[in-house]
Amino acid sequence: MSLKVDVADHVAEVTLLGPGKGNAMGPDFWRELPVVFTRLDADPAVRAVVLTGSGAHFSYGLDLPAMMPSWAGLLGDALAGPRAEFLDEVRALQHAVTSVAACRKPVIAAVSGWCIGGGLDVVAAADIRVASADAKFSLREVKVAIVADLGSLQRLAGIIGEGHLRELAFTGKDIDAERALRIGLVNDVYPDRDTVLAEARSTAAAIAANPPLVVQGTKDVLGHERERRVADGLRYVSAWNAAFLPSKDLGEAVQAFLERRSPKFTGR
Repeated sequence: MSLKVDVADHVAEVTLLGPGKGNAMGPDFWRELPVVFTRLDADPAVRAVVLTGSGAHFSYGLDLPAMMPSWAGLLGDALAGPRAEFLDEVRALQHAVTSVAACRKPVIAAVSGWCIGGGLDVVAAADIRVASADAKFSLREVKVAIVADLGSLQRLAGIIGEGHLRELAFTGKDIDAERALRIGLVNDVYPDRDTVLAEARSTAAAIAANPPLVVQGTKDVLGHERERRVADGLRYVSAWNAAFLPSKDLGEAVQAFLERRSPKFTGR
């Protein structure tokens, strides 16, 4: 429903399909992502993975209208039951993103257009990121009264450094491909979507030509320390959000989104 997988010459290409506008990530995506990457991890015919978006954009991030019904209980005076259910849901979404990082086959994310919120969580879980010149990135959760809880806060520090991460997380600002390259979020920038996808495929082919068990062992060793820290951080932020996410500001953010206006936050 939300992902297309093609395999040829030991390289799998996973394409985000939506169905939300801009490949927004709704329930189908979160259910299917871990299934796809678990199967790719186990498939001996696959030695590398290219991850990209269909159309002009990688992803607008979380599909709020599709996901909000399951969070409705948090917008009132949420008691232990709704908070526990929300904790379970957050950890399921975290598991979906972690399936990308846990896949033993190296993952190259080819990003064009917008890569927002959940989209950035997913590419942060990839091993290599490349972008087209029109790519834009945003760690935007703060603007909708949410502490980012799917991995960007845990993984990006090791990719772009604490200072850049804190700037993006505290402001929710957008950055272009040139800034992303400068801070190390992406390895290279190419003129357009076709070129960046071709370069990602070329890199995947170069990886696939190497001894597969050695490549997988290298990824395992590189991720050993990081993924232990990430797992601890994910557990902490999911518990933090289950305790503190319910707020007047969250309700205001949702209402402002639905009414297509700027929110007015009060700190309540």
